[in-house]
Amino acid sequence: MNYRQQYAPGPASAVQVCQFWSTRMDALERHLSANTWALAAIPVVLTAYPIAQLVIPAILHGIVSRGIVPDVVRTVLNLI
Repeated sequence: MNYRQQYAPGPASAVQVCQFWSTRMDALERHLSANTWALAAIPVVLTAYPIAQLVIPAILHGIVSRGIVPDVVRTVLNLI
Protein backbone atom coordinates (compact mmCIF):
# COMPACT_ATOMS: atom_id res chain seq x y z
CA MET A 1 0.00 0.00 0.00
CA ASN A 2 1.42 3.36 -0.95
CA TYR A 3 0.74 6.53 0.98
CA ARG A 4 -2.14 7.59 -1.31
CA GLN A 5 -4.19 4.44 -0.91
CA GLN A 6 -4.79 5.01 2.78
CA TYR A 7 -6.52 8.30 1.93
CA ALA A 8 -8.60 6.96 -0.96
CA PRO A 9 -12.31 7.44 -0.32
CA GLY A 10 -14.20 4.28 0.56
CA PRO A 11 -17.91 3.56 0.26
CA ALA A 12 -18.71 4.96 3.71
CA SER A 13 -16.41 7.97 3.47
CA ALA A 14 -19.11 10.43 2.35
CA VAL A 15 -21.21 9.63 5.41
CA GLN A 16 -18.18 9.82 7.66
CA VAL A 17 -17.19 13.19 6.21
CA CYS A 18 -20.71 14.56 6.76
CA GLN A 19 -20.76 13.29 10.34
CA PHE A 20 -17.32 14.73 11.01
CA TRP A 21 -18.31 18.10 9.49
CA SER A 22 -21.55 18.17 11.49
CA THR A 23 -19.71 17.42 14.73
CA ARG A 24 -17.15 20.14 14.07
CA MET A 25 -19.83 22.71 13.20
CA ASP A 26 -21.83 21.85 16.32
CA ALA A 27 -18.73 22.36 18.46
CA LEU A 28 -17.98 25.64 16.72
CA GLU A 29 -21.52 26.94 17.21
CA ARG A 30 -21.44 26.11 20.91
CA HIS A 31 -18.24 28.08 21.47
CA LEU A 32 -18.90 31.26 19.49
CA SER A 33 -19.87 34.37 21.40
CA ALA A 34 -22.70 36.74 20.48
CA ASN A 35 -20.19 39.29 19.21
CA THR A 36 -18.67 36.72 16.88
CA TRP A 37 -22.11 35.80 15.53
CA ALA A 38 -22.84 39.49 14.97
CA LEU A 39 -19.57 39.91 13.07
CA ALA A 40 -20.34 36.82 11.00
CA ALA A 41 -23.78 38.20 10.13
CA ILE A 42 -22.36 41.39 8.61
CA PRO A 43 -21.00 39.76 5.40
CA VAL A 44 -24.24 37.82 5.04
CA VAL A 45 -26.29 41.02 5.19
CA LEU A 46 -23.88 42.88 2.92
CA THR A 47 -24.23 40.10 0.37
CA ALA A 48 -27.97 39.50 0.68
CA TYR A 49 -29.06 43.15 0.54
CA PRO A 50 -27.77 43.94 -3.00
CA ILE A 51 -29.02 40.60 -4.26
CA ALA A 52 -32.47 41.37 -2.87
CA GLN A 53 -32.31 44.86 -4.39
CA LEU A 54 -31.66 43.34 -7.83
CA VAL A 55 -33.65 40.11 -7.77
CA ILE A 56 -36.95 41.21 -6.23
CA PRO A 57 -37.51 44.11 -8.69
CA ALA A 58 -36.52 41.84 -11.58
CA ILE A 59 -39.07 39.24 -10.51
CA LEU A 60 -41.77 41.86 -10.08
CA HIS A 61 -40.94 43.38 -13.45
CA GLY A 62 -41.09 39.96 -15.08
CA ILE A 63 -44.48 39.24 -13.53
CA VAL A 64 -45.92 42.62 -14.47
CA SER A 65 -44.57 42.56 -18.03
CA ARG A 66 -46.08 39.12 -18.73
CA GLY A 67 -49.55 40.33 -17.86
CA ILE A 68 -50.03 37.88 -15.01
CA VAL A 69 -50.93 40.68 -12.59
CA PRO A 70 -54.19 42.65 -12.99
CA ASP A 71 -54.07 46.24 -14.20
CA VAL A 72 -54.76 47.68 -10.73
CA VAL A 73 -51.73 45.97 -9.24
CA ARG A 74 -49.63 46.95 -12.26
CA THR A 75 -50.59 50.60 -11.73
CA VAL A 76 -49.66 50.46 -8.02
CA LEU A 77 -46.34 48.82 -8.79
CA ASN A 78 -45.57 51.44 -11.42
CA LEU A 79 -46.26 54.17 -8.88
CA ILE A 80 -43.78 52.60 -6.49
